Amino acid sequence: MQKEIRIFFTALMFFTRIPCPSWVDHSEEYLNKSSRYFPLMGWIVGGIAALVILTANFIVPTSIVVLLSMIASILTTGAFHEDGFADMCDGFGGGWTKERILEIMQDSRLGTFGACGLALILALKYICLIEIIQHSSSLTAAIALVAAHSASRLTAVSFLKTHSYARLDGDSKAKPLATELQTTDAIVAFVFGILPSVGLTAFLGWNVLFLILPLVATKWYLGRFFVRWIGGYTGDCLGATQQVAEVLFYATFVAILHVKTL
Repeated sequence: MQKEIRIFFTALMFFTRIPCPSWVDHSEEYLNKSSRYFPLMGWIVGGIAALVILTANFIVPTSIVVLLSMIASILTTGAFHEDGFADMCDGFGGGWTKERILEIMQDSRLGTFGACGLALILALKYICLIEIIQHSSSLTAAIALVAAHSASRLTAVSFLKTHSYARLDGDSKAKPLATELQTTDAIVAFVFGILPSVGLTAFLGWNVLFLILPLVATKWYLGRFFVRWIGGYTGDCLGATQQVAEVLFYATFVAILHVKTL
């Protein structure tokens, strides 16, 4: 139990900016095991964002509520996944060979492709969340936030089980995070990743399946895309996958709500 607690706090330290006990460090052994809790971090990050929506919704307009919720989630993670998405946009947008793409993604500077991609995906996330609140309720939006954060992280971490790591020299910012996911860890990640979506059945019924299927398609497409260009995934690819899957979850939710009102 003590070892499992340390693995959890290692995941919390790596994936968020939440303060952890002083005895938690960047031990490679525990970092390698912490991937199982990646979707669980979605419960925490999404829960913080959801709490902002549930509380601020009584004080300020919906547009400000959503913006405050997004700020809360970004502060909680330190823009960890947004940075990966921006780097991936720069890399695949500006590079035409594996070597060049990886070189650009490793560069910490933000380029035009990254800036445009980040602005657009954040804008889409903002609009989708406003639509969800206005066409359902703040409670439904709060549950959707937790479900989206956990399911999107499950989508990203699944690459560790199904695909190979693109860099063999250990230069990626994902190191020393595990580049493989054991079967037991994959099961744990799956349970944490899918459970919040089950909670949405109270509002959507069997339509919840339409929230999950697009994530499976996204995983399939991005997997083929990454392999084609760089032979596998990198840490930036995982961050980008999380962002794309999260926004797709919200967009699909909006589509379901729209169809139900027709």
